[in-house]
Amino acid sequence: MEALANLKELGFSQYEAACYMALLTDHPVNGSRLSALSNIARSRIYDVLRSMMAKGFVIEASKGQYVPLPPDQLSFRLKTRFKENLRAFENEVARVFRRTECEYIWTLAGYDTIMAKAREMINTAEIEIYTRLFPGEARILSADLENASGRGVNIRYIAMGDTPTTFEVQVAHPDQAELIKKIGGASFDLIKDKNEALVGVFATDDLDNSSINWTRNPWFITTNRDSLRHDFYHCFLKKIHEDNQLLNDQEKKIYNIIKNDN
Repeated sequence: MEALANLKELGFSQYEAACYMALLTDHPVNGSRLSALSNIARSRIYDVLRSMMAKGFVIEASKGQYVPLPPDQLSFRLKTRFKENLRAFENEVARVFRRTECEYIWTLAGYDTIMAKAREMINTAEIEIYTRLFPGEARILSADLENASGRGVNIRYIAMGDTPTTFEVQVAHPDQAELIKKIGGASFDLIKDKNEALVGVFATDDLDNSSINWTRNPWFITTNRDSLRHDFYHCFLKKIHEDNQLLNDQEKKIYNIIKNDN
């Protein structure tokens, strides 16, 4: 049951989570009945109940009859406690944290974790976002990118596949299929405000075990941002020298924007 896992993530023990969820299904109940509902041994159930009552998550409504704190009240208490603990933590780490000139490169794993980080970066961007996205990631992040554009963030977008043209500065990469073969998956690049980068490769058929790098390292950011800028030039050079076509007015405009985007 997912709720059990959620409660454990919020600090409940395995027994406490099982006890609370069982009480939600039937209350008031005595310890013997609760033992059967929760699959907690009778020899342990009263210890669990004492712990839960001490935390205010269960009350003894009458002699030997137990009732859970209503879920909305439990949620409110947990949120309040979390905010208080987080505020205290932030104050303490601000006092003891020793800043250095070195910015490390962190590896994030798990597709959902990486997409959550990408959305956080997009939603906190203030000036610009350079990004190169394959269609799967584009579908997930498109609404956030459009919202960022709507609040004045400059979007520089390289589409790695069949993606609708949404932004003023957007091109379609000409060699996305070859790139997948060469690197073994779909590249992912997101550079925010020249101060944060999330880049890597989602391995084909193994998204959750793919590793993506996140950093505020200025040299890493500059290198990857320039790589994306040069991908715009790649698109234009292919059209001119391989397809023997001239750039249209919009492409010329994009070229000048990227050229001056130092």
